Amino acid sequence: MNYDLIIVGAGALGTFHAYHAAKRGQRVLLLEKDNRPVGSTVRNFGQVVPSGLAGRWFDYGRRTLDIYREIQAKTDITVRQKGSIYVASDDAELTLINELFDLRQADSYPCELLTKAQTLARYPNLRPDYVRGALWFPDELSVEPDRMIHRLIGYLVEQLGVTYRPNATVIDCQSAMGRTSGSRAAVTLAGDDYYEATQVLICSGYEFRLLYPEIFANSGLVVSKLQMMQTIPMPQVQLPGNILTGLTIRRYEAFAECPSFALLTANTPDHLAELKQWGIHILFKQAIDGSIIIGDSHEYAPANQLDDLGFDTNDYINALILNEAARIVDLPVQKIARTWAGFYAQTSDEIFDHRVDDHIRIVTGIGGKGMSSAAGYTEASF
Repeated sequence: MNYDLIIVGAGALGTFHAYHAAKRGQRVLLLEKDNRPVGSTVRNFGQVVPSGLAGRWFDYGRRTLDIYREIQAKTDITVRQKGSIYVASDDAELTLINELFDLRQADSYPCELLTKAQTLARYPNLRPDYVRGALWFPDELSVEPDRMIHRLIGYLVEQLGVTYRPNATVIDCQSAMGRTSGSRAAVTLAGDDYYEATQVLICSGYEFRLLYPEIFANSGLVVSKLQMMQTIPMPQVQLPGNILTGLTIRRYEAFAECPSFALLTANTPDHLAELKQWGIHILFKQAIDGSIIIGDSHEYAPANQLDDLGFDTNDYINALILNEAARIVDLPVQKIARTWAGFYAQTSDEIFDHRVDDHIRIVTGIGGKGMSSAAGYTEASF
């Protein structure tokens, strides 16, 4: 079969590119090196929070909300509209959520400031001595990260005619005179399977060794390692939506646009210093089964030194996360069922979008913005 577009990598960036291309009538082949996506797209909270993004990424995030809802109306990809809440723990953080409220109001983005009493009424499991107030975004979404992408791929195959091949490791990609017709792009798989298309899009996440390693080595891309945990199911607990806390207010780029952000960063409380050293900010999201995902931390390595981050998780970092989580919520957060390390590629240039030649393009390094903005970004990137 002749393809218009071959996409290498079936994470959020690759799969949403496939979605938009197929909707435009293109013949798409989506290739995934593993037997199912197991990278950044499934190792996260499943929080869709445009409120934390800035600039064009906030706009992509708003469009992403619409796209998730459009797909959910046709097939269940686990989308739930439970909103997001940012909980301020001191006066500086309270000032910032008030400033972000003003910015988002100016953008006509639905949000609501909550007093301490209103916050505790909605979230009685928050500790009263932690809460000063909160900022609520009712339109934001949650998904189940270990299910969403697989269901989305199924929808693309069954309803939009995308051809999907897992266990398909691409070991070579180049433009050449095609075996079947003129100048095109070609990919070769381990095992020597060979495909051609007018365009090849490489969305390989943090896999930098198989294709164009010399480009990645000089790209400025880095890899972030995150530690996350999930409790046993707690169906008696109600933590609806995405819960983001004071350390998130101190970290997310949306707050960096606020007038008082510089004052905040210049005055970090002593008890937060070690948490900031490990890039820790505390997030909670309750899964459908009642378990609660808690995290996360951030360690970094250049693209060509990924192995320096290791494959293990650091118990000391997990203890720091859980100790801070226990300061925020009155829940048995120590009842952990599983822990894992997630990885994602990022760049100081917001995203790595590199054209190898007229037929081959690399798009990766969306960082932690993928779940919240990839659907909107990929629509605009054609």
